[in-house]
Amino acid sequence: MKLGKTYTLSAIAALLDYPFKGNENLLVTGINEIHRVEDGDIVFVDHPKYYDKALNCSASVVLINKEVEVPEGKGIIICDDPFRSFNFILNYFNPYTFSEEQQEPAEIGTGTKIHPSVTIGKNVKIGKNCLIFPNVSVLNDVTIEDNVIVQSGTILGSFGFYYKNRGTHFDRLNSNGSVLIEKNVEIGANCTIDKGVTAITTIGEGTKIDNLVQIGHDTILGKKCLIAAQVGIAGCVEIGNEVTIWGQVGIASGIYIGDKTTLYAQSGVGKTLEGNKTYFGSPVDESKVKFKEMAMVKRLPELFSKFNKE
Repeated sequence: MKLGKTYTLSAIAALLDYPFKGNENLLVTGINEIHRVEDGDIVFVDHPKYYDKALNCSASVVLINKEVEVPEGKGIIICDDPFRSFNFILNYFNPYTFSEEQQEPAEIGTGTKIHPSVTIGKNVKIGKNCLIFPNVSVLNDVTIEDNVIVQSGTILGSFGFYYKNRGTHFDRLNSNGSVLIEKNVEIGANCTIDKGVTAITTIGEGTKIDNLVQIGHDTILGKKCLIAAQVGIAGCVEIGNEVTIWGQVGIASGIYIGDKTTLYAQSGVGKTLEGNKTYFGSPVDESKVKFKEMAMVKRLPELFSKFNKE
């Protein structure tokens, strides 16, 4: 997420009211999670497991809850609770506001048809020759490119499912990113596509999505993918081009699935997968391996019986 204009390290530290280390004039232009950071960004870290990763990533400023040496060219702000400080900055620079009308004024291309029951939030752009069916919600900060079909009941731009366990309750990490639906995408009925926490949830050009599919925050879905009904994709997943995912597949957060992968129905994916292969099962494995395992399991009664006779 970009901040709109350039700030300095000292200005951000003053806003948070916490001490900083590093060049006070270090330039700050954005705020992002660690998997999407770039030069000029703020990132947060609050667990020792990830200190080194955060301090050595591309971000310019690190919100951290420990006194550490400042990496060259970076700045740190020492916070009691980096998660809370990160949330504060998100809300300060981009507070969520509801639309005053069911359909806010939006940039809409020629030839696009939108049912009167559709909800359109703020900062929405819809391209040419799109078809938006009844009861679709296009929430704040969503961009839809040309020739897109969105069927009834689908929600684009809902909050991401991202919480910190406080023991007595859960704190939400605010969702201040956006959604991009590229050209020639079709989205079925009653799907939900979460906006990025700080970046862009992207559905690649030419991808077709069936009914009842959930796509989590900051996920990038490649071009010309085919996603069947009841698939659940967690946040921060990157899926390559021409990937086929059949019904009821579940995909865990933060993994990569290579180009031209096929996932058979009801598979559970908890690890990064190499492209140009077919996978099945839960936990998932190459389909030929999984089918051999299933064949062996089917033979177990026969093998036990033979063993007992001997």
